[in-house]
Amino acid sequence: MATYAIGDLQGCLAEFEALLEVMNFGPDDRLWLVGDLINRGPESLQTLERVVEMSDQIVTVLGNHDLHFLAIFYGGHPPSGRDTFDELLASPNIGELAEWLRHQKLAHLDPELGYVMTHAGVPHIWGIKETLMRAAEVEAVLQGRGEMTYAAYFQALYGNDPDIWSDDLSGMPRLRVITNYLTRMRLVDESGRLDFAHKGSPENIPPGWRPWFEIPRSRKRRIIFGHWAALDGDSGLSDTIALDTGCVWGRKMTGFCLETQKTYSVSAQKVYS
Repeated sequence: MATYAIGDLQGCLAEFEALLEVMNFGPDDRLWLVGDLINRGPESLQTLERVVEMSDQIVTVLGNHDLHFLAIFYGGHPPSGRDTFDELLASPNIGELAEWLRHQKLAHLDPELGYVMTHAGVPHIWGIKETLMRAAEVEAVLQGRGEMTYAAYFQALYGNDPDIWSDDLSGMPRLRVITNYLTRMRLVDESGRLDFAHKGSPENIPPGWRPWFEIPRSRKRRIIFGHWAALDGDSGLSDTIALDTGCVWGRKMTGFCLETQKTYSVSAQKVYS
């Protein structure tokens, strides 16, 4: 039995299936998905259906594109011009698929394997314990176990404020900043403030900002993340595994075996976004 992690699928079903074959993924293996299962690629509906079909073998965390879809479905927000949700939104099974998706995690830890996974990463201002606790606050709301309804959360989800963590935060500002750290983070400053403007490579970072993983921390767990396609799978750190290699942009989809640290990849069939 092996455990594999795969970067952002974003509706690229053909490449997902091809990568599973390259990894020789079997019925006794486990699969971690870093989120952004859907959007921008050609088969969001079919990809989500395939992941749900495999759910007994899968752990997935939510990405910003997954939350965007849920905000459309539950929060009443309109799709954007670049979204590829039309077939998913028209599916007769959309209710069941959305229900399954909103019950997924924002952070996952396997203490035996020694890996933690979130979509965007783990800010240096939080330890792993704090990350899991704060992720659980949002998960409780998403799963209907919080003081706020999940519909109210999705209605108020969008926004960049607050852009820094404080223990004093409460209500939707607290939930929004937790969500943004775990699903949208790329650059931070030393205090942990988030920059939402930069989406390019680390070579062109504005003064005063750094990639979240470059700020020193005590690293007792390896971190698996996606989200930042411009890294092309290279954080420069052996204990920080970047898996978004831009399949939806026409590059490749990447997998990683947690036990052997071996990397696998398949080329994108075309440029989708």
